[in-house]
Amino acid sequence: MYPVSDRFLSALVESHTPVTEVVLYRTDDVVEHLEHTGGSVTVDRSSAVRRTCTVTLADPSLIPRTDTERLSVYGARLRISRGVDFGDGSQELVPLGIFRVDEIGGDIDEGPVTLNGKSLEAAVADDKFRTPWRATGTAVSAVTALIHRTLPDAAIDSSAAADAAIGPRTWDIEGDPWQAITEIAAAIGCDVSTDPDGVFVIAPLPDLLSVTPVWTIAAGDGGALVQAERTVTADGVFNGVLARGENVEAAAAPVSALVVDDDPGSPTYWSGPFGHRPTFYSSSTLTTTGACTAAATLKLRAAKAPNSSANISSLPNPALAPGDVIRVVYADGTAELHQIASFPVPLDVTGDMTLQTISGKEGA
Repeated sequence: MYPVSDRFLSALVESHTPVTEVVLYRTDDVVEHLEHTGGSVTVDRSSAVRRTCTVTLADPSLIPRTDTERLSVYGARLRISRGVDFGDGSQELVPLGIFRVDEIGGDIDEGPVTLNGKSLEAAVADDKFRTPWRATGTAVSAVTALIHRTLPDAAIDSSAAADAAIGPRTWDIEGDPWQAITEIAAAIGCDVSTDPDGVFVIAPLPDLLSVTPVWTIAAGDGGALVQAERTVTADGVFNGVLARGENVEAAAAPVSALVVDDDPGSPTYWSGPFGHRPTFYSSSTLTTTGACTAAATLKLRAAKAPNSSANISSLPNPALAPGDVIRVVYADGTAELHQIASFPVPLDVTGDMTLQTISGKEGA
């Protein structure tokens, strides 16, 4: 969760005035605030582009008529925030992302105008390889090189990553650099995405069982819970991952590691009645058993997650992030831990926020 004050979190479940902000960074280096009437920011861990936005504007003059208009799809960016007006002259805003403007449209006479944007992973993914690209060295250095290939000034945070060497790997012309980044990061058990400040973060997915919940969503007076739906399924659920690697160029012998759900209290426990349902992953970047274990651990958290999911409607909390673990307390007093998968944050002052979660854990 993005760092916020205790006062901010308390205000979310009380009567308060939400505030939103949309800032345009033009290609001529001019920065301006855009008056907007609505929209949303969607954050989705399963998407290569982690954050997308839709912004609604009332002024039809903002629709570009030429390539040199102040608002364009040729390099303009948006910074979007949502927060709380405390009513005493102070505000606290939380960033929701930095977005490349990809589409502008609307009625040219009456409006409204709609802007659509994507976070900066899209810029890296769109810059396809024009020559073969060879990744060597450590995972963090290889990921950094790929990001800086497209965005030389991009900030990268790898403080949570346990860096390690990877096997050399070459991607062909027309290959997707973001897919390359995803594969390389998996060798150290990490995911890569942009955070609300536009920083590329290399980090493992938090473990539902070992982290402290960042927020409690409770039913009743003083709580943020509006409605909840829960689903349990065995379709597409795996409780083991066998990761394999072999790298002829590095003269590395084949290596592998099987990581299974070893929690006896888990419904998908490898040695329980759910049985054995493995899935498989391979990459030439994996040249040690440790790298295979890290990759398999990362993939297992995603593979077993769909067994328990929920849609939780709550009062909006813009500080939340995919991977955050939250505690949900229902009207009957029972509680569960959930890991956030995706959610939209509204840019108007009304409406709820529906969190799609995975990996529900009872008895929290």
